[in-house]
Amino acid sequence: MTSRDTQGDAPRKVTELPPGLAPTVILVEPQLAENIGMTARAMANFGLSDLRLVNPKNGWPKKGVREAASGATHVLDRATLFGSVAEAIADCHYVLATTARERGQMKRVFAPEEAMGEVVAREGQRIAVMFGRERVGLTNDEVSLADAIVTFPVSPDFPSLNLAQAVLLVGYAWRQASGRAKLPFSGELLSPPATREALLALFGSLEAALDAAGFYPPEKRDIIARNMRDMLHRMELTEQDVRTFRGALRALTRKGV
Repeated sequence: MTSRDTQGDAPRKVTELPPGLAPTVILVEPQLAENIGMTARAMANFGLSDLRLVNPKNGWPKKGVREAASGATHVLDRATLFGSVAEAIADCHYVLATTARERGQMKRVFAPEEAMGEVVAREGQRIAVMFGRERVGLTNDEVSLADAIVTFPVSPDFPSLNLAQAVLLVGYAWRQASGRAKLPFSGELLSPPATREALLALFGSLEAALDAAGFYPPEKRDIIARNMRDMLHRMELTEQDVRTFRGALRALTRKGV
C-alpha cells in the first residue's frame, strides 16, 4: 500500500514546521478511533503534525475519530496511510521505537527527555517515533528496525500507558528539548510594588480605623501596630493592593463597622 493523504472537511490554519524539525509520529495498527483522535490532539498540543498510520484496524477513516481529536483535525487531515512499518519509515534518517518492556535487543534505551534531545541534535534529518498496538505494542521485528528505544519511567506497579498518553509524553519532551516550551501566561505582577509613602498611608488609615473601633488594648497598642506593619511588609503589597485595602477600610468606616 502506498501512502495517501486523508481527506478533511474543513481547512485549519496551523503553523507547520519543516521536515527535520519536529518528529513524525507513527502508529502501528491502531485499533480504536478514540486513541487515534486523542493522539492527534496530543500531537497538536505540542506542535507535532506529521502522523502516519500503519494498517489501522477496521479501515480508515474511523467513525468518531474527529470528535476524539477535539479540534486537532488538521493532524488527521494530513495523516498518511502505509501498509507496513518498513514503508512508513522508508524516508526517515533516524527511528525511535517506544516500548514498556525490555526486548533483549542491543539498542540504546532513552527516557523521553534524552530521546528528544537526540532528535533536536539531529536537526535537518527526518525523525520518526513508532508507537505500537494498544494491546501488545510493537513486535520484536518492528523494534529491530529502530535505531534506539524510548521507554517511560512509570511505576512498576502499573506500567501501562494509553497510546495517546505515550504520544503526549514524547511531544512534551520534544517541546522542552527544542526550546519551544514557553508558558502561555505568567504570574508576574501587573501593578508595581507599593511605594513607602503608600504603605505609610495605609498603616495610618488602618491604625486609625482600629483605634476608632477600640481594637487595641491600651498597654499593647504600639506592639500590635508594629506587628501588623511587619505582617503587611511581608505581603509585599503592590500599588493596587494598597488601593484595595484603603477602599475596603473606607467602606467599613463609613458603615460604622
